[in-house]
Amino acid sequence: MGNSVLVHTDWVKGTINKHIYGQFAEHLGRCIYEGLWVGEESSIPNTDGIRNDVLKALQNLNIPVLRWPGGCFADEYHWKDGIGPKEQRKKMINTHWGGVVENNHFGTHEFFRLCELLGAEPYINGNVGSGTVQEMSEWVEYMTFDGESPMANWRQENGREHPWKLKYFGVGNENWGCGGNMRPEYYADLYRQFQTYVRNYGDNVLYKIAGGANVDDYHWTEVLMREAAPFMDGLSLHNYTIPGSWEEKQHALGFNEAAWFETLKKALHMDELITRHSTIMDKYDPNKRIGMIVDEWGTWFLPEPGTNPGFLYQQNTLRDALVAGLHFHIFHQHHERIHMTNIAQMVNVLQAMILTEGNKMLLTPTYHIFEMFKVHQDGKVLATSVEHSHYEFNDEKLPEFTVSSSEDAEGHIHISLCHLNPNASSKVNVELRGLQSDIDVTGTVLTSSSMQDHNTFTQLDKVKPVTFADYSFHQQHQLDVVLPPMSVVMLTIKKK
Repeated sequence: MGNSVLVHTDWVKGTINKHIYGQFAEHLGRCIYEGLWVGEESSIPNTDGIRNDVLKALQNLNIPVLRWPGGCFADEYHWKDGIGPKEQRKKMINTHWGGVVENNHFGTHEFFRLCELLGAEPYINGNVGSGTVQEMSEWVEYMTFDGESPMANWRQENGREHPWKLKYFGVGNENWGCGGNMRPEYYADLYRQFQTYVRNYGDNVLYKIAGGANVDDYHWTEVLMREAAPFMDGLSLHNYTIPGSWEEKQHALGFNEAAWFETLKKALHMDELITRHSTIMDKYDPNKRIGMIVDEWGTWFLPEPGTNPGFLYQQNTLRDALVAGLHFHIFHQHHERIHMTNIAQMVNVLQAMILTEGNKMLLTPTYHIFEMFKVHQDGKVLATSVEHSHYEFNDEKLPEFTVSSSEDAEGHIHISLCHLNPNASSKVNVELRGLQSDIDVTGTVLTSSSMQDHNTFTQLDKVKPVTFADYSFHQQHQLDVVLPPMSVVMLTIKKK
């Protein structure tokens, strides 16, 4: 079978919600403290305590939305401990992640400041597991009420006169597990109760997100949709890409082709999960009012040797870049249901954009995928059909490549291709049907000489995007493109 891509440039199927490119920053390991927050008195250059080098790198990604404070941490976080004069804030034990003591210097005000600096919408996860209805209600009042009330007055005393704009609010997290080990029927009732008191103040209208299923727990989705659909705007889904088993995770480095193949296979499984959960949601919400919120996804490997195992610090290779690209292609495909996704996590944890060590910082291969793919944000999804050969390994096979096409506000067409085969290049014919003008083509590619290649603090640019020009015009609106082994390619087509 040959490899071909047909892009209908005049057939728009929908829109890629920019929130698909969301991020997640949990109080976990060195994500917040050291990664993002160093404090105003730090020798590391910072803006209001947020380190400048990390901030500048993240600003380059056009991050649309940032989820905080968890994750599992959300259901043990008591927001009142993280406001007011820093020297008076209570310390707390992070029981989920390493048992470390946190000083609560990064709280609500600091999070909103980070979002302002990033130009990102805040997405806050409330505490159902160990919190109260009153606590959650008062947090929303503190953040969003512009008037005379105890919480609004307290916010003003703490230096913020006007309320923040807050759209996204999660009512609990993983309540089937670390958020309380609940049954879906019990959580559905709790969700209905808690969300009642998550109020809209003034013109601030909240988008309420219910805690959804773990991987393939379709029963959880069925119960939540049946019992609580009218009270939610979004329903979450969590799925991590883990080669091997949950109990026997593998290393982020030093893997072989078998682990490469299995990892990509499990990344592609996200398509089945979204399809099957969406089918259940369609039963109760045929108009797709409720968004699917994949607010935790990414690779999960063993922590790097010599690091605190509770900090989930792992390296990031070309394999992680392919996993990210494959996920984005799947999310684009399901644009009618997917409203937001949030990779886990932003800095120093799991599949991170950035790793830090003291005052040093590096950008990971996954960072470069987010940078390359930001052109897809809010793009019009173009109808695209594909014929592909297969990448075969040990009598199993995967698609040789996957593809996604979109058109941006300026009329530029962006075609991303993820090439899974690590052993050989692939020639792909790309036809741009429906164009009426001549075109200019430019390209970028992310690849390397070894599937285990990654960036280090002594070799920052081992894996980085470079100009891609291995294509030729087959006819006026057809290209013959040669994809390098294990690569991600972005083509940009501009009409003359």
